[in-house]
Amino acid sequence: MSTPRPTKDVDAADRPRRRTTRLLLGVLVGAAVGCVLAAVATAALAVRVDGSSMRPTLADGQRLLAVPGSGGAAVHRLDVVLLHRPGRDEVIVKRVIGLPGDRVEISSTPQDPFLVLVQPGGSGPWFRVGLPAWAEQAHRTGSCCTPDGTRTAAATAQTVPPGRLFFLGDNPDGSEDSRSFGWGDLATVSGRIGLRVWPPAAVGTLDTTPTLTEVPAPPD
Repeated sequence: MSTPRPTKDVDAADRPRRRTTRLLLGVLVGAAVGCVLAAVATAALAVRVDGSSMRPTLADGQRLLAVPGSGGAAVHRLDVVLLHRPGRDEVIVKRVIGLPGDRVEISSTPQDPFLVLVQPGGSGPWFRVGLPAWAEQAHRTGSCCTPDGTRTAAATAQTVPPGRLFFLGDNPDGSEDSRSFGWGDLATVSGRIGLRVWPPAAVGTLDTTPTLTEVPAPPD
């Protein structure tokens, strides 16, 4: 008479593998849900670029996210920011050139059509604000500024009033900015642009940073 062999507990052997599979599925589902929520949050918070006034730094249709807590008094000179267009309830994207107390001036000649100058704090040395795109794109830009910050026939230095700022687009000939609207309101700056989040090929931080080069003071 033969002795029966003990049967193998198949369920017991498969149990660890099933637990691992369930764990992996849970992780994948959680990651997918997280990605969807992140995409929804990004779409809800991101601001869309309309137009070409910040070309080539920003292109029409790109979406941007601002750095939390970087608005108002936290704004720095040369930041690309979101602010309300003076006189309208409309958010625009521009670059800050002058802060309260700074002196600013733009001169335009056939040889140098976009010479942007700033004197931080209104005393001490003057600096030229340089951006490669300006030299490539500026061909018919006028001079600045009148006492309200708009363009004028002759280059004239003006002091940015308290609570105000002077802002420009990175596409000099294709931008409506302080030269058209006058001083911006510092209180309406909602934040500094930190990231491009759409389209996928453009995702990342801004890769254009102006330079400040000390120059002789402009004639009074």
